Amino acid sequence: MEYRQFGRSGLKVPVLSFGTGTFGGTNEFFQRWGQTDVAEASRLVDLCLEAGVNFFDTADIYSQGASEEILGQALKGRRNQALISTKATFPVGEGPNETGSSRYHLVRACEASLRRLGTDHLDVYFMHGFDALTPVDETLRALDDLVTAGKIGYIGASNFSGWQLMKALSTSERHGLARYVAYQGYYSLIGRHYEWELMPLGLDQGVALMVWSPLGWGRLTGKIRRGQSAQGGRIASGGAEGGPPVSDEYLFGVVDALDAVAAETGRSVAQVALNWLLSRPTVANIVVGARNEEQLRQNLGAVGWSLSQDQVARLDAASQETPTYPYWHQKGFDARNPKPTVW
Repeated sequence: MEYRQFGRSGLKVPVLSFGTGTFGGTNEFFQRWGQTDVAEASRLVDLCLEAGVNFFDTADIYSQGASEEILGQALKGRRNQALISTKATFPVGEGPNETGSSRYHLVRACEASLRRLGTDHLDVYFMHGFDALTPVDETLRALDDLVTAGKIGYIGASNFSGWQLMKALSTSERHGLARYVAYQGYYSLIGRHYEWELMPLGLDQGVALMVWSPLGWGRLTGKIRRGQSAQGGRIASGGAEGGPPVSDEYLFGVVDALDAVAAETGRSVAQVALNWLLSRPTVANIVVGARNEEQLRQNLGAVGWSLSQDQVARLDAASQETPTYPYWHQKGFDARNPKPTVW
């Protein structure tokens, strides 16, 4: 397993982490992701640790906290072997203060996550989204206090716009507060918008990327091809709900390119899609999920090898999209405003 620096911090993380959104399945939405119980979760955690995947990602809203509870039980007796990240901000109840990134909510949300996970500290605590109603310095001061208290190791942001992340980083620098070292965001061969604004920001500010949904909301597993309906998996069970819209023609063009590279490398479509991400700037970690051992073993096969430059270039070309303004305009000034990737 390869380990990379986690942004502007001293922490090293494996390039793959295990996402536990499939744990629990206590409501209709998360049932589509999976319904892994403690016994199966323990076996998946065993396989992860054996492979060097010692980083586990969850969130307080996943199955109303059941994901955290199951992960905590699966790691019982071996917490010191693992890194755990979880998230807060989204609603966890009906009350007006049971949501957001206020000091009131974050302190209580952190304590609740610690209880469910059965641990006394979180290695990484992500803000799951940007709360525009709470002053940025209030959020960061609350997080800084939790870091000082030893309840959080590092903090991160997820699903922020570029200006929101930059404002937070500036506030941390101005007041000497803990800063976001990582950004957890959507990035895949059929969703490359991260490259337009957030990737250059990450390079400039030392913010690592932790990729969620690296297989494009289940569309790049190899189970969806031109002229075929989804053959099992999350998409077939209705799991595309909430995901980004992707036109069939664009999707199938990318899958065709993936199929060709997979045949050349002797790897699966999913393994090629994951390996492509590992070659991208700022990527420190990819969150992979699995409903069973076979899916997990397949995902683990994405590391330990590399695509050729020609193969990367062909995948880049197949997945290229016209960027929105002002990014299409900036492409005409590349000599003074170079881009970290070709798009």
